[in-house]
Amino acid sequence: MINIFKKLIIIAVLMGTTLFAGSNKGITIPYIDFPMKEGKGMYSTKGKCNMCHSFGYVTNQGLQSKKFWREKVIKMIKVFKAPIQTDKDIETVTNYLFENYGNGKLE
Repeated sequence: MINIFKKLIIIAVLMGTTLFAGSNKGITIPYIDFPMKEGKGMYSTKGKCNMCHSFGYVTNQGLQSKKFWREKVIKMIKVFKAPIQTDKDIETVTNYLFENYGNGKLE
């Protein structure tokens, strides 16, 4: 019983010391810019996509087909509630992504 009590005291002391381990230094998080290629529909795409994630998410997909980009846009709408509401908006975003980050293949 005494061993358990000693262990609990040691654990409590060790956990308590972390409360007083402070630092006057701030944390700096690096900013990483993911510039978008200039093109028709860029601002609309930026407004609809960048409110949830950086454009790095798009560039990390690699060059893809138009079908891929359209399916990705639909997924963002259905699963993540992206603010893309009309068929025209879907086409604008899909076309921008395909024209600037596409592989030239429709499917």
